[in-house]
Amino acid sequence: MSGHSSKPTVGALPDTTADSSFVPVALTWLVWSLFVASIVVLIARIRFGAAWEIPGLVAIDGLTVLMWVVVTFFSGIVHSYSRRYMAGSTHKTGFFLAMFGFTAAVMALVAADHVALFGFLWVAMGLVMAELIGITEGWKQAQAAATVARKYFIASSVLLGIALTALWWATGSTTVSGIGAAADTLGGSVWLVAAGALVLAAMIQSALIPFHNWLLSSMTAPTPASALMHAGFVNAGGILLTRFAPVITVDSTLMLAVVAVGAASAGGGKLLKSVQTDIKGKLGCSTVGQMGFMIMQAGLGFFGAAITHLILHGFYKAYQFLSSGEQVEHTSPSETTEHTIGRMTSAVGFVVALLTGLAGGVVFTVLTGKGASVDSGLLLTFFVVFTTLHAARSAVQHTSLPTLARYGTVPLVFFPAIVVYAVVYEGVSGLLAVGTATTELTLLHVVIAVGFVGIYVAIETGVHEHSQRLYVALLNATQPSSNTLLTSTEDYNEY
Repeated sequence: MSGHSSKPTVGALPDTTADSSFVPVALTWLVWSLFVASIVVLIARIRFGAAWEIPGLVAIDGLTVLMWVVVTFFSGIVHSYSRRYMAGSTHKTGFFLAMFGFTAAVMALVAADHVALFGFLWVAMGLVMAELIGITEGWKQAQAAATVARKYFIASSVLLGIALTALWWATGSTTVSGIGAAADTLGGSVWLVAAGALVLAAMIQSALIPFHNWLLSSMTAPTPASALMHAGFVNAGGILLTRFAPVITVDSTLMLAVVAVGAASAGGGKLLKSVQTDIKGKLGCSTVGQMGFMIMQAGLGFFGAAITHLILHGFYKAYQFLSSGEQVEHTSPSETTEHTIGRMTSAVGFVVALLTGLAGGVVFTVLTGKGASVDSGLLLTFFVVFTTLHAARSAVQHTSLPTLARYGTVPLVFFPAIVVYAVVYEGVSGLLAVGTATTELTLLHVVIAVGFVGIYVAIETGVHEHSQRLYVALLNATQPSSNTLLTSTEDYNEY
């Protein structure tokens, strides 16, 4: 199986060091304890509006406690999964220490208020993730992949350092909250440098096109680390833009630029995914596209939607990576052929999917008020309709129910899902200190919507496959760094 997996440990001697069993068990219990404590803190925040801070250093707000719950939950799942996955590996103890270190770094990052502490934790988070990617010592491809990732993460950290320095220079404040409070005074070349560096740092960390190479080169990471990476680490870009939302929203032109880069990655990720042949390669390209959606939602001014997206995407991607091995066991060439042949949707099925998507958009608008005015909220609602239509069409195609039952069941399944999404979105938005920052609807927004429809139709109908030049370009764009590729089976066995 190609993809994110650790090196086989068949025939390996068990790790017999004294702490080989104690460390994984202790850290797993500790992470789950942090998850329970985070829920308690979240409830206190919702119930009493409680907020805690160490002035000038740490500020625990709604985004902090929400991310604590999400991060510790995903980390707990991955820790529990890894106890069996890494059994017998000589790298087990180091792997668990690195995973817990990553969890602690993220938890501290979302609470950090001092810009120096925030920058330090951003660097630490990236370096620990690079360590997880290259956790297998002596495997040159793993070390090469870690080096590639480390270079990207350092570049992101340098850009963040430039942004934080420029913001301190412009506002005189050394805290994130202080910079946000002084955002009304920002403008000019210093602000432009700071805002541009923030966006680029977010793009690199979230593996947006053209910075996606580090993500597609990280195939040496053990599967649990990949789950943590795709469900958690790449979300850092959305968290960064949300935390510095007052800076990003100073100028509507910059917001349009954020929408554009997010849209390019969202559409590009779907195109890249269409030429992938292995399950984990597809998941990697899917992450590139989904992170584009997240950044685009931030550019539209809906930071609550961006955070909601990263949470729901995290649940989906963690499950997909941790269960990716089943795809090899349960898929055969004949099944793949039958699956491809059965992809055509009947006219009735398409109408059902279309009506479900439109009705889902209406439900979302009624529950959230987004899309009721001619502004950037209309584009957000468009993507809700588009996503619902795509999911409903897939369900109509692949659900093994009688035709009538299938068409009747799809709306019954998706309407509650839209309600849940709208409720989560409203709840998340209520926890954030930053509000919605809608912008006027422009021609660029319309072009993005039309472009998405065009890309979707081209892929679903196979039109894009008719161009050899496009196929080669997409295939080249999905290639990892050459020194991270395995060229012989001997390279894959350290024993």
